[in-house]
Amino acid sequence: MSTKKNSRKQKSNDPKMNERLEEDDRTALAGISNSPPHRKAYSYSQQLRTNTGTHHKRQHQLRKHSLDENRILSHNPKNNVYVCGTPNSSSDDEFYPYSTITATGGGVAVGSVSDHHVDYLHLSQRIGGMAVGDGGCDDDDFEKFPQQPMPEFMGSGGGVGIFRVPNRAPVNPSRPTCLELRPHPLRETQVGKFLRTIVSTETQLWAGQESGVRVWNYSDSYKPGTGVGGRAPRGDEDAAPFYESTSASPTICLIVDEGSKFVWSGHKDGKIRSWKMDQNLSDDNGFKEGLSWQAHKGPVLSMEISSYGDIWSGSEGGSIRVWPWEAVEKSMSLSLEERHMASLLVERSVIDLKSQVTINGVCNISSSDVKCLLSDNARAKVWAVGSLSFSLWDARTRDLLKVFNVDGQSQNENRSDVPSSSSMTSSSSSTSSATQDLPVEDEMNVKFVSKSKKEKSQGFLQRSRNAIMGAADAVRRVATKGAGAFAEDGKRTEAIVLAGDGMIWTGSSNGLLVQWDGNGNRLQEFTHHPCGVLCFCSYGSRVWVGYVSGMVQLLDLEGNLIAGWVAHNGPVIKLVVGNGSVFSLATHGGIRGWNISSPAPIDNILRSELSDREIMYTRLESVKILVGTWNVGQGRASHDALMSWLGSAVSDVGIVVIGLQEVEMGAGFLAMSAAKETVGLEGSAIGQWWQDHIGKALDEGSTFERVGSRQLAGLMTAIWVRNTLRTHVGDLDVAAVACGLGRAIGNKGGVGLRLRVYDRIMCFVNCHLAAHLEAVNRRNADFDHIYRTMTFTRSSNMLNNAAAGVSSAAQMLRGPNASTVNPDEGKPDLAEADMVVFCGDFNYRLFGISYDEARDFVSQRSFDWLREKDQLRAEMKAGKAFQGMREALIRFPPTYKFERGKPGLGGYDSGEKKRIPAWCDRILYRDNRANPAEECSLECPVVASILQYEARMDVTESDHKPVRCKFNVDIAHVDRSLRREELGKILQSNDNIRSNLEALRFVPETSINTNKIKLKNQDTFNLKITNKSGEDMVFFHIICEGQATINEDSVASEYHPRGSLGFPRWLEVTPAAGMIDPDQVAEITIHHEEFHTVEEFVDGVPQSWWSEDTRDKEVILLVNVRGSCSTETKTHRVNVRHCLSGNPALVDQKLSVSKKHGGSSSSSSHQKSTLTYH
Repeated sequence: MSTKKNSRKQKSNDPKMNERLEEDDRTALAGISNSPPHRKAYSYSQQLRTNTGTHHKRQHQLRKHSLDENRILSHNPKNNVYVCGTPNSSSDDEFYPYSTITATGGGVAVGSVSDHHVDYLHLSQRIGGMAVGDGGCDDDDFEKFPQQPMPEFMGSGGGVGIFRVPNRAPVNPSRPTCLELRPHPLRETQVGKFLRTIVSTETQLWAGQESGVRVWNYSDSYKPGTGVGGRAPRGDEDAAPFYESTSASPTICLIVDEGSKFVWSGHKDGKIRSWKMDQNLSDDNGFKEGLSWQAHKGPVLSMEISSYGDIWSGSEGGSIRVWPWEAVEKSMSLSLEERHMASLLVERSVIDLKSQVTINGVCNISSSDVKCLLSDNARAKVWAVGSLSFSLWDARTRDLLKVFNVDGQSQNENRSDVPSSSSMTSSSSSTSSATQDLPVEDEMNVKFVSKSKKEKSQGFLQRSRNAIMGAADAVRRVATKGAGAFAEDGKRTEAIVLAGDGMIWTGSSNGLLVQWDGNGNRLQEFTHHPCGVLCFCSYGSRVWVGYVSGMVQLLDLEGNLIAGWVAHNGPVIKLVVGNGSVFSLATHGGIRGWNISSPAPIDNILRSELSDREIMYTRLESVKILVGTWNVGQGRASHDALMSWLGSAVSDVGIVVIGLQEVEMGAGFLAMSAAKETVGLEGSAIGQWWQDHIGKALDEGSTFERVGSRQLAGLMTAIWVRNTLRTHVGDLDVAAVACGLGRAIGNKGGVGLRLRVYDRIMCFVNCHLAAHLEAVNRRNADFDHIYRTMTFTRSSNMLNNAAAGVSSAAQMLRGPNASTVNPDEGKPDLAEADMVVFCGDFNYRLFGISYDEARDFVSQRSFDWLREKDQLRAEMKAGKAFQGMREALIRFPPTYKFERGKPGLGGYDSGEKKRIPAWCDRILYRDNRANPAEECSLECPVVASILQYEARMDVTESDHKPVRCKFNVDIAHVDRSLRREELGKILQSNDNIRSNLEALRFVPETSINTNKIKLKNQDTFNLKITNKSGEDMVFFHIICEGQATINEDSVASEYHPRGSLGFPRWLEVTPAAGMIDPDQVAEITIHHEEFHTVEEFVDGVPQSWWSEDTRDKEVILLVNVRGSCSTETKTHRVNVRHCLSGNPALVDQKLSVSKKHGGSSSSSSHQKSTLTYH
């Protein structure tokens, strides 16, 4: 209270003045949103490590006063005083004892600012010692004294709708808790190492990458990563321990062969390679490949192992080749010295299916790339998937059964892969509708295309506008035609899967899901998400779907939606089942494991337990960010100007973001820029010049690295990151929104950059809004249009999407739908960021003031009076623009409009127009704080404050002055390696979780009618599987453990499995997979079939390895059964003997004993299953 009383004595003796000051003091204080102090990052616990960068010990800053402050404080004998208590105080409360409550809705908040004269000494004592005068400390002062957060103004309307800050938590509450086997690596770290696909064995997860393959042992899933500086390459510091192969060509596809215990990989160089499962792996050297051969001239795009153990591969141009198991098995038996011979043996055994169905130069199958192959194990068929058509093959005979398109129409005759002519035509209505959607205030722009005589006589400027509009219209027509040409792309098949009930599902790039029967008949279709489908997996009664949006959905077998959540912040390109989880691979390389039963009660338990351990894995960082904006007016800057603007302020800065306006203008340039945008091109030579020269000012190369940029006509933004921080910054995406001339030309609009900093999303948007004093509503509309429609994508000059496994068709369809894929429906990209910074020439002017009055106030440095007339501040108070955003209190002269080359405040426009000085050039931001008092935590992970906000008045190269703003940003993030380790501890120690996991092991009881089957030539036997459960469905899959020959003494030789535990060619099992309803019986046909192909006869003598003798053959069939979400499988063993001798011997009883379910006969009272296989 003594401080308050003393400060009151500093006021004028004029009672009216005092009354005015007291009233406005209260108003101003209520409107200043208190930023949190520049806190020293500290640990929540002893385990908490920090990387805070440069921190200064808090000292007390000497005040500097503007002219108007000196007038107010003229009776104060001391102008240089310490504030905020004792000089050595370190109490945060002393710096910021007051907080601000902002009103919701459109009304003026409690924090609305009145910018009349205020007792700034009194004010500075209350807000933390920062003067509100003419610009604060100069550069030398900033070196001598620590920088304290500046007072801020906060706009209204920020707590609702799309302007509400995103929800954050230690564990994401909107999805099941997952195992982050490989946390999201920064994209820039994955060049040459992108993961393209994954497969699972019983004990391992394998991944195909651009340099070979890598493997995780499930036993290591919850172990911590090696950390920065460990053996893991950059991007994998937090990943669970893994092992990599020796370098190989980029891997495109993988398949698991449980029969031979190999993982087969298809590569970009056209080779197929084998990798041994469960081998002893070490960190020293990469493990090596086994058998390999040249399968195709082009890349191996897809692979599958059929029901009979053959390896099928697909490539470009519709090429489908089969590699018989007999040749593969023979080659694997050769020694390492005979590897070349082994490769030749497989290569010469090839069966080229495309050649077989090509007659007189006419091919009966599609010539499009074979992007997917699917083995229908229920019916022993193989599906080959092109973009717009399918071919269906018999797995045993390799005969072509059917060719049909995505609509289910047979294409065996008059097949055509050419899109229909209707798709090549554009609709004129799309252009007109786009025009009709423009805001009302933009209609005046559209009128410029009029050809009236009055307009023709309006001179060069009007003709230039007409030319630009004409170019924009032509560009729009071309773009519309291009969109029409890709109309068929929405139907392109991207994924295929065999469901648990035997149905086939396909997913399209427009999000359409189609269900087919086993004969290729289209049954039904449905859509649950507007983005492209990229992958499937099926387990029990569920089908998992992965989308280009990052969404994962669970459907039942009827196609009904069970649940869905955003699994990754990038496209989900692969889903596989393994170790009781469904693992999802995102295009950026992140791998997450989801419990097979999710969503389930176990998810809530895990989320709660993991959240309670937040302190164990929370990390705090501090980064300084410098943001600069400058309307360069088509000019170029000297090195001294760039040093004054940027170079002088970056000594302690980790990230530099610049936004330039009017880099280049002119009708021709704008039209050409619009045309380039439609084909994905951007940038200009002048824009590159600016980037290069700014880089020199920042000591690019030695100190800073240029991360990326985006240019839209005259707008350009770019970002540099300090080399020491580069490891933690990446995933750069870019965006552009045109607002000029019918929302088509980039003379006005915004360009944006989005990147991850310590795994937190930050967006920087550079804007140039509508000009002229009276166009306030148009400026507001421009901001709203930019905020709502800005959609970030990868830069055209960045890495190719295809490198990470995303097809162009599916990726193309993400843009229009991007606003609908966020967890909060309809939220734009900017609303999902942790921090958003807007900078640029916003063009808001001073209103209700004349040119001479504004000049007088500027000369007196009475900026507080001028702020009363600021259009932007008024619009923000009313909640009409930049809702909920913050700006430091302006303490520098208006930055517009100056005469070029004229220094000082005397350089303001003195020409004929005498434009009123204005703060056109601004920098605003929004962080994670829902209220100003929140501190940095995992619930509020990004908290920013402004240390410096000023214009460089000494720079004279443009009619605008450059502005810079230095932020201190505190960031809380998760140590994902430790969080994974904590998750493993919870799974082992929590009794409720262990009980839930134990329940998932349940398998309904089943029985079979026999465990011994004897077949003669062409014999058939019906094997019956009975589901004895009255409540649960059962899913079965029949495989062949191996085949043996029976000696004369009726003893079986060693059993040899075929590829992927497939059947011998003389045996047909139909259906070999399917679903059995409660209390139902499934009949499985076991049939002997003589089988010889033309290639297997030489001079009329059969050459097949199994028909070289007339001894009996015996196979062991494994009938694997499980429940809807069972993590375990129970097995019935059935011995099937093929008797060729005249007096077949009895089946050895020792070979007939089932390991778990001895062959008990099913009760005759059970009804036959109603399940049919079409």
